[in-house]
Amino acid sequence: MADTTTPFTAVAHRGDPYRARENTLPSIRSALDRGADAVEIDVRVTRDGVPVLLHDTTLERLWGHDLRLDRLNHREVQELTGGGVPTLREALDAAGGRRVMVDLPGSTDASVKTIVATVLECGAGDRAYYCAGADAMLRVRAADPAAEIALTWNTLAPPRPVLLAAVKPRWLNYRFGLVSRELADRAHRDGFLVSAWTADTKRTMRRLIERGVDSITTNRIDTLHTLRTGKA
Repeated sequence: MADTTTPFTAVAHRGDPYRARENTLPSIRSALDRGADAVEIDVRVTRDGVPVLLHDTTLERLWGHDLRLDRLNHREVQELTGGGVPTLREALDAAGGRRVMVDLPGSTDASVKTIVATVLECGAGDRAYYCAGADAMLRVRAADPAAEIALTWNTLAPPRPVLLAAVKPRWLNYRFGLVSRELADRAHRDGFLVSAWTADTKRTMRRLIERGVDSITTNRIDTLHTLRTGKA
């Protein structure tokens, strides 16, 4: 039986997507109400440079419009979605001072500079941290030398020392199926915290806790919260 009293960070993936549409303000608020320590959000930039919450390159899956976000200005996005796509500023405000994990799909030098600048302008630099692959995290490190970074890693081979020296991550962020006790122990010996994504069943969550992860990202934040509090 997993020791669910061991502290770990419960991260809500795109909010609470089984109760409210992902990457929206209601989804963020629902996740926090249901026990999330942090909310993971996906941030992209509109054609006119406004950071907004959207995972996909287009509005098709969530909003029914096969249009690329980077070819729309913010006003057009608001009109097409009935105001449903929040800005990063709105999302940080909705989090109410809680932790926010900012994922950066499709990042460019310009988009990362804009996103990081917005986080800092909102006074959220101490509660926001960033996750994505090496290229995106190198951009974040260049934009903010003090940024907290979770380097997403998709292989059992450890990141090269030269990359770790450049990115300076606090976390190594693994797909849940890659995480073993040996991997977690190695990362801890090297001075990193271990986060795992995206675990949605109690069995998987318990296994990750047993293997010593420091953070679990899930679409089922209520399940993870009840498991942690011993009510599962």
